Amino acid sequence: MAYENADDMIFGSSQHPVSYGFGLKVGAGYVIPEVNYAPRPGTEKDPEKLRKEYVDYISKDILNRCVTAGFPNVQLETEWVSQMNQEKLCAPVVAGQKAICEKFHEEYGLNCAVRQTIPDQREADEGLRPEVDKSEHAYAHKFFECAEFACENGADVFSVESVGGKEFADYAVTNGDIVAFLFGVGYLGAIDMTYIWEQCVDICKKHKTIPGGDTNCSGANVAMFMAGGYLDNDVQRTFSAVTRCISAARTLAACEAGAVGPDKDCGYEGPIVKAITGKPTAQEGKNCQCAHCDLQGNLIAQCCDLWSNESVEYHPEFGGTSVQCWAGSLGYEASLMNTAIQLGQEKTLRDLYMYSDRFRGPEAYVLAYDHAYMVGQAIAENGNDLYMRAKAAGLCGAKILKQGYDSKELALTNKQLEVLNDIIKKLEELPDDTDKFVEYCTKEFQESVPRYNPKNYGL
Repeated sequence: MAYENADDMIFGSSQHPVSYGFGLKVGAGYVIPEVNYAPRPGTEKDPEKLRKEYVDYISKDILNRCVTAGFPNVQLETEWVSQMNQEKLCAPVVAGQKAICEKFHEEYGLNCAVRQTIPDQREADEGLRPEVDKSEHAYAHKFFECAEFACENGADVFSVESVGGKEFADYAVTNGDIVAFLFGVGYLGAIDMTYIWEQCVDICKKHKTIPGGDTNCSGANVAMFMAGGYLDNDVQRTFSAVTRCISAARTLAACEAGAVGPDKDCGYEGPIVKAITGKPTAQEGKNCQCAHCDLQGNLIAQCCDLWSNESVEYHPEFGGTSVQCWAGSLGYEASLMNTAIQLGQEKTLRDLYMYSDRFRGPEAYVLAYDHAYMVGQAIAENGNDLYMRAKAAGLCGAKILKQGYDSKELALTNKQLEVLNDIIKKLEELPDDTDKFVEYCTKEFQESVPRYNPKNYGL
């Protein structure tokens, strides 16, 4: 564990700060807003239109608003649309954003950088690895091409939302099968994460780009969104909370392969990973309402180093363009956190953030920094055993929820409690031997998850 205890974890500070771009230092004692955006439909059809959309409009609008409002730091995040998996579309955008950041830094003293997040379009049934993918799309080949395009054209930070294990995650969330999620995300997903990030880190080093990190957006976020809020009942929130704990073991694999942070904002498992690694984390919550609703909008700010809005389509609002409005929202929230740090009140604000959502739902409860630290310990105690640490994370998270219910701290519906007890029972019954677990899952899911191909994971 990077921290001796959970109370040492605070927003704006990490054990291993990272410097990059034009004057940014992430995790070095202050929080930085990270603005995420999407281009208007149709602009991706022409390279020059797309470049103008991202550089002349989106980037310039954000940087102008930061200067106008007096925000000293900002990070842009470009999550590539799928069509950008070709050099003629992505290269002008990446290079153009680099150039405009340099311009604003030199002219106004604005500290800024751009995170380039490439798309992972790989499909399990077509092949997750180049040697397996013989399809017409060749997405496994394009994946690493995109990493090269991003880094060689000036990405300050490189990230991706990888899809390893998604074929199991989709089945698991739909059917409420925690064992399938553990196998697909906790074990297979971690294998894939290690595979892609060892190569991505090498590409980043070659071009002097910071290898940021990854997330289990394709698994745990799907569970969280389908579980929804108090009006939803399709997926139980106790189930989604446990999947989040399991996903942390997968996200950790990118760090072990050489990613240095900041990780991805949509990885709500960030506090767990930060507790283990001490590397900077990007988070999103109440200021990402343009993208989705969650039940831990304040809490998740508790130990962030970058604070994000998730993603907003570029369009006009009364207060300016959409990206300007959300840059302002993020900037003022970061300013509040940074003022708390300067006045020595950071732990007070951290705890206010945390307690405002701690009991709002199971996922918020298990991600509260004291509980996130406990899940991190469960992972760390099992070292490099990908299966055992993911299982330990899930079981630890489930027991935290059960203890919260038993102590009357956390309210659960009868159905949520029933699902939670079933999760604990199933996880405890699993073997402690990885080979036996793989053998069991291969037989158990060979018909229900037909897209599974062991060759995708080197098995």
